Amino acid sequence: MLRTLCIFVCSLLGASAFAQSADTSRVPQSAAEISLSFAPLVKEAAPAVVNIYARRVVQTRRSPFENDPFFGGLFRDFNAPRPRVQNSLGSGVIVSADGFVVSNYHVVGQADDIRVVLNDRREYQARVLIGDEEADLAILKIDAEDMPFLNLRDSDTVEVGELVLAIGNPFGVGQTVSSGIVSGLARSGTATGNARGYFIQTDAPINPGNSGGALIDISGRMIGINTSILTRSGGSNGIGFAIPAALVAEFLDQARAGLTSFQRPWAGATGQPVDADLSDGLGLLRPEGVVLTALHPASPLVAAGLEVGDVIVEVAGQPVNTPAEMLFRMSVQGIGETVEIAYLRNGDNLRTKIALIAPPDEPPRDVRVLGDRDVLTGLTVARINPAVSAELGLPLNKEGIVVVKPGPLGRRVGLQTGDVLRQVDRIVIESPADVGPALRRAVPNVTIDAERGGQRLLLRFRA
Repeated sequence: MLRTLCIFVCSLLGASAFAQSADTSRVPQSAAEISLSFAPLVKEAAPAVVNIYARRVVQTRRSPFENDPFFGGLFRDFNAPRPRVQNSLGSGVIVSADGFVVSNYHVVGQADDIRVVLNDRREYQARVLIGDEEADLAILKIDAEDMPFLNLRDSDTVEVGELVLAIGNPFGVGQTVSSGIVSGLARSGTATGNARGYFIQTDAPINPGNSGGALIDISGRMIGINTSILTRSGGSNGIGFAIPAALVAEFLDQARAGLTSFQRPWAGATGQPVDADLSDGLGLLRPEGVVLTALHPASPLVAAGLEVGDVIVEVAGQPVNTPAEMLFRMSVQGIGETVEIAYLRNGDNLRTKIALIAPPDEPPRDVRVLGDRDVLTGLTVARINPAVSAELGLPLNKEGIVVVKPGPLGRRVGLQTGDVLRQVDRIVIESPADVGPALRRAVPNVTIDAERGGQRLLLRFRA
């Protein structure tokens, strides 16, 4: 009781002194100053948070007969493409004085026209340097110098309970600031539902339009990019998610290096979190880490001596407890680096180093596109290798010939990107070069035996 009273009195005294002598242009330096007002902090950080207006023109067709070989001609006038404008509104953060801006991919991805508007009403056209749908991050560039910007903080130093501010443009009403705390760390897959994300959780209200805005600490440093909320009603329910600044820093480095797509290291492995039951089966003292369930022969983990059943507990000195967390720890290090990992095997604590590599593009993918004289014109196929598997999200050790693009005719008969072709009229497909001749031999009644999501798929059509 006495200690609580002392803290309260000291806080009041500190606040009084701050009120008499504070410079409102500086960032608050103590808890006492923060307890008085966030205004100096917002004044310093807000100019670097921008509004983003993205515009995309898409061509739509209204006729249901647009692809029909017979009725399509009869309804030619109705088949003409009709332009439709899609608009999106979000936020972004300037992260360098020379005009690099970070936002969410879902705000600017595939946009034809992007405008960045500062809170002093200056406007700039922006172009996307790197956009990655899986990470939901994009790096933009505006042609400007001496811009206000936020410094990135090492997000590994963030702790649960820290005071944070979320700055953005919710609902398009203009720049808005909300406050809260860091309510959780290492949230994997919660925000996107695909188990590939890794997030900082906050209770600072985040609403539509806040996406791409900054989550900052009480020193004005950015610790994350606000990306989504967990909600049942469509509004903020006190659980928001931000992409850690460590991943933003790696995106920025790759953009400065001239890359046009984000390059993430390839583990060549699949794994699962160790729960209580699995921990007992593995003879562990407590549930921790990620147990390896499959390894590709070319995996850097295999080269380092790891085996199926080993439990990875640390990557680059940081604990990992989910596959998404392990991928995140590798991604923030970058391709070409070497990292130390700690793992458990038969009760022994072991350590080794692995090289972070891009997914190997071997054997050659041998891409083939069927021409105008083929049955399924525009169908694009390739041989599956680790690089192709990573691009299309195929299972780790999948082999065969995969559909890269179905083309308009392939889409009509039911083919999709990622389908693995096995046979055409009982003719085994062993290489991309086999597809065209097999289809021609099968005319007029074509049967395609394929695989989609681990399930057999049988397609029949008349050519």
